[in-house]
Amino acid sequence: MEEIIRTEYSELMQKSYIDYAMSVIVARALPDVRDGLKPVQRRVLYDMMELGTYYDRAYRKSARIVGDTMGKYHPHGDSSIYEALVVMAQDFKKGQILVDGHGNFGSIEGDGAAAMRYTEARLTKIAQEVYLKDLDKDVVNFVPNFDETEKEPEVLPVRIPNILVNGSDGIAVGMATSIPPHNLGEVIDAAMAYIRNNQLTTAQLMKYIKGPDFPTGGIVVNQSDLAEIYETGTGKIRIRGKVEVEKGKNGKQLLVVTEIPYTMIGANIGKFLMDVADLVESRQAPEISDISNQSSKDGIRIVLELRKGADVERLKNLLYKKTRIEDTFGVNMLAVADGRPETMSLKKILDHFVDFQFDITTRKYQKLLAKEVEKKEIQEGLIKAVDVIDLIIEILRGSKNQKMAKDCLTMGVTEGIRFRHKGSEKQAKQLCFTQRQAQAILDMRLAKLIGLELEALYKENQDTLAKIDRYEKILNDYDTMADVILDDLASIRREYARPRRTFLTNAEAVVLEEPQEEETELVFLMDRFGYARTIDVPVYERNKEAADAESRWLFNCMNTDKVCIFTDQGVMHTIKVRDLPFTKFRDKGTPIDNLCNYSSESEQVIFAAPMTAVASHRLIFVTKSGMAKVTDGKEFDVSRRSIAATKLTDEDNVVFIGYADGGDFLVLQSRDGYFLRISLSEIPEKKKTAVGVRAMKLGDGDAVEQGYLVTSRHEFDVEYRDQKISLNKIRLMKRDSRGVKVKA
Repeated sequence: MEEIIRTEYSELMQKSYIDYAMSVIVARALPDVRDGLKPVQRRVLYDMMELGTYYDRAYRKSARIVGDTMGKYHPHGDSSIYEALVVMAQDFKKGQILVDGHGNFGSIEGDGAAAMRYTEARLTKIAQEVYLKDLDKDVVNFVPNFDETEKEPEVLPVRIPNILVNGSDGIAVGMATSIPPHNLGEVIDAAMAYIRNNQLTTAQLMKYIKGPDFPTGGIVVNQSDLAEIYETGTGKIRIRGKVEVEKGKNGKQLLVVTEIPYTMIGANIGKFLMDVADLVESRQAPEISDISNQSSKDGIRIVLELRKGADVERLKNLLYKKTRIEDTFGVNMLAVADGRPETMSLKKILDHFVDFQFDITTRKYQKLLAKEVEKKEIQEGLIKAVDVIDLIIEILRGSKNQKMAKDCLTMGVTEGIRFRHKGSEKQAKQLCFTQRQAQAILDMRLAKLIGLELEALYKENQDTLAKIDRYEKILNDYDTMADVILDDLASIRREYARPRRTFLTNAEAVVLEEPQEEETELVFLMDRFGYARTIDVPVYERNKEAADAESRWLFNCMNTDKVCIFTDQGVMHTIKVRDLPFTKFRDKGTPIDNLCNYSSESEQVIFAAPMTAVASHRLIFVTKSGMAKVTDGKEFDVSRRSIAATKLTDEDNVVFIGYADGGDFLVLQSRDGYFLRISLSEIPEKKKTAVGVRAMKLGDGDAVEQGYLVTSRHEFDVEYRDQKISLNKIRLMKRDSRGVKVKA
């Protein structure tokens, strides 16, 4: 009989989401603090060991490794497995590569690896000897795989603090980890010091671990912040690329980038080149005459050629300030410890590492001790058997089967055995070999009775006793076990440590002094196609008639000002005057699409003016649906490049913008030929986020086409359908009227 269980939906969703989040956190995104590996990395390395892809053997196809890993241990798609394999083979991402890749495994400039069917891989020596060694000695727990058909290690018996050496990054649910790589030699020194004295503070440990050591080199410029970062497990590291000055041809100087920040790996190198080009185009770095990326497999080399007399220090500071050659690496040392995510200090990480080393060392020597004790038992049995070998031979010859002989050897049971001498049976009843010794005696070859073989057996027994004594001392004495771990770490350091690549220092934050530009007056010109430029005032005055005829928008502005572009979509775009091309009169200029966020395909310019003029006036807005409002121009004096200048209803557009201070009346003209003249005082002042009020009542299908600002002191005539209309003489009406119909 079915039972319906009623439950609160929110509680069910909460429980399900927590289960999902913990699954992602523990089983995918975060590394284990003990081996510093995510599950996918651990499974790839273990599978490679199982496949026999050792460092001194032939490479195997990456597709084979990926397929085997996915089929046995990681059923989450081949792309994530291959990506993990590729990253472990990239020396510009990892402090110690764990996979020896053969073929195209990507580049520091962001080129992707070749497809897995083309590349090959095998384990590196350090992966095999430091990360996977002793797995056969039961040093870690093995757990069932996803379908319980295989066993996989819960954690690898890594003998170095890999979480610090190779770092880690990953995004889980509600949390993320970002641990920088460190120098192997320094990390081992710190671990050894901590084993000798676990009372060391984080500050004392930093005498050994100076700071992160990125594989791309670079310069950490906030060394004084590292103490707090390692104490709390979180913070920000500022990294600069290494920029050197070299002599070029013809007395020119070169700025050469030889090391990049770790965060610039990949597409950000191309972004850096684009940013430098933008600085040149915007005249912020006119001293740079050429940019070239000469990087190769030998290393990074980005060359900036400078003009003669260039201010090198200013250019360096400009690059640090405006490009990603100086960047920030966010540190969050989050890892899984005891099945739970935890943000850890440097000391806490080393504490977990040392506990793990003592655990795997204990399990290793317990296994070795058990093996030697078993060997000792057998050896003692064989030595004892040699002394009574004639009796044993008599027992074997007189027994009908192996069980009868074994029972006699272990328990002295003689029933059914034919003895050749009467005293032999009495001796046989006194035998008490163990089961293991009895089996070894039964398996023993007669050649073992040769004198030299007997001597070897006695010597082997002495060696075994010495090993048992040593293993018991290691297991029973903390200091002895610590010495074993220290010796192991020291041998790893001797073989694999390398010099530090990242330089650590304290540098002042870059203060970029903008060159003081002399304020001059220019004339802004923009034609009906949207090409904009600036020219000198004298040039304009000499060509005034042609400029007025060819330009749709034309006004004077200062070179330190901004130009405001208002569009029919109710958006205001701003352009710095210094970003506009300064040209000769007959030059074409640049489309404003290239200078701001304006799109000529979806917008139309309604009004343009300098920011200083806009901010010192009130603007009137009129829309196609007859809505109008006045807004204080100060609201548009903002630093953002694009803002909403007014709020529009669906399918409405702005048709007119003007200075409300420049008229007494507003005249609106509709598509059906209606003209409405109202007093400007009837249009209320509202914020830029408001829609406004209805200024003109429209008939079905009608829409406002144009607006005019009219003063009472001057005649204002317009041409409409081949007739001249004086706007001042149109009857003055109230707001929200339909207006006067003009006959065609």
